[in-house]
Amino acid sequence: MTHTAHKEGSDNEMEFAYTPRLAGLRQQALALAAVIAKYEDECEQHNGLGPQAHAAIREAVLAHGLQAINVPAEWGGAGLTVLEQVVVQDVLGSLTNALWDTVWRPANPLLACTPAQRERYLIPDARGERRDAVAITEETSGSDPAAVHTKAVSDGDGYRITGNKWFVTVGDAADFLLVLAAVQPQDAPTLFLVDRDTPGVDIVRTPRYTHTFVYEHPEFSFDNVRVGPDAVLGGVGQGYELTRDWFTEERLMIAARTIGAAERALTLATDWAAHRMQGGEPLINRQLIRAMIADSVVDIAVNRAFTHQVAWEFDQGGNRKTLHARAATAKLAASEASNRVADRAVQIFGGRGYMRDNPVERIWRELRVDRIWEGTSEIQRLIIANEAAKRGLPGLLEFTGQD
Repeated sequence: MTHTAHKEGSDNEMEFAYTPRLAGLRQQALALAAVIAKYEDECEQHNGLGPQAHAAIREAVLAHGLQAINVPAEWGGAGLTVLEQVVVQDVLGSLTNALWDTVWRPANPLLACTPAQRERYLIPDARGERRDAVAITEETSGSDPAAVHTKAVSDGDGYRITGNKWFVTVGDAADFLLVLAAVQPQDAPTLFLVDRDTPGVDIVRTPRYTHTFVYEHPEFSFDNVRVGPDAVLGGVGQGYELTRDWFTEERLMIAARTIGAAERALTLATDWAAHRMQGGEPLINRQLIRAMIADSVVDIAVNRAFTHQVAWEFDQGGNRKTLHARAATAKLAASEASNRVADRAVQIFGGRGYMRDNPVERIWRELRVDRIWEGTSEIQRLIIANEAAKRGLPGLLEFTGQD
């Protein structure tokens, strides 16, 4: 669902259409994506981009007014609603090599910054002058942040953080980290703002992954890292709440981006099938090819509608726990459907679909992680089932998902 409104003079009609505002944002995103797409091949060939490319993209993001779309305008962001963010992320998701991540979107917990923290971290982050990375996952704690072993011990007027973090996306480019640690002796889950150049913060290794991502996902060690009391984000013991809220909205953005990626893959495959001659006729005339295209249309259309609907519900308010489960539903459904679409697109292209210079091959590789990060598909199923058990099915199945 993109927009719901009553037509003038009618109390029982619903209109599903982009408002002029949403349509304009989509055009902005399309124009920006066209600029960034020029760097796809370079990113694939060189496992990332150089400083000049990053600088050029930063200028394009600012010129198109899509910097920090989740941050209020008075703090340097674009100040978009959740639905508006989804519309933009859907478009940017079409970019391969995760180049959508060059359009920076500060981690939502930063909205809990104190005024002093806001000036030091959030506002420069929103302007593209700094970059954050979220350090939550550890070797033995993935989807369960309650199992973190990273500790923060008070030393009188501050804390000393010790532990390790895995899969810190953008960690190679970030100059500060949001680190989840358990404050002792209560094991109080707490987020800390830690500058990358703080003594004791080190990258242990940078693993290679299936996808060619514009940024890396290094592993960090924190060896007796000293931070002041002003490094605490949102208060001692608030780490899980801030992390959960971040996961909730980020899962919705993943749903949007995977839909955009799937649409690009299907568009390329359909165009190829329409022009590829086999047995004296276009490949698209084959019934099995048409079936793959039809199934892909269903996967994209249905999941786009639901993701837009849930985004709209976020903007209307409602039970946060129910919205958490609905975002999990969107992430689960869209990420799995998009993987199916990408796989069919590769199949339609045949051997050409398995070549890295073909965007559908890159999309196929890149979409696989969306069923893992920010909560695996299995975790999403648990969230949905727990909501059904605790609060019943209405919040999961009714149109608005509101109490």
